[in-house]
Formats: sequence, structure tokens, C-alpha cells
Amino acid sequence: MLADGRAAPWFVGWGTLALINAGLAQGKNRSGLLWFLLSVFFGPFATLVLVLLPKARQTLF
Repeated sequence: MLADGRAAPWFVGWGTLALINAGLAQGKNRSGLLWFLLSVFFGPFATLVLVLLPKARQTLF
């Protein structure tokens, strides 16, 4: 791939976005792990979907 380190900032940024999305998902009562994995593959598109989704209702029990 890019042996000179030009790809490193992309990986750091993409990973940070995935972690932010996991926290955002947990704040909306959704699975943080699922949204982390979706964010690794779909990045900003997963963020957009997550922001537009309403907060999930909690069960009674």
C-alpha cells in the first residue's frame, strides 16, 4: 500500500470516527459495537444515518 505513511492519518481519522459513532449510538440506546463496525466500513455514511435515527425506546422490563 502506501509505505511512506501517507495513509496513517486516514486510518486514525476513520478509527476516531468509528469510536465517536459507537458513543453516539449508545447515547441513543443502540448497540455501540454494531455501529462501531458499521462505521469502520461505511464511515461518514453511518454517521449520517445514526444522527438521523431517533432515540430507541427502552423496554419496560
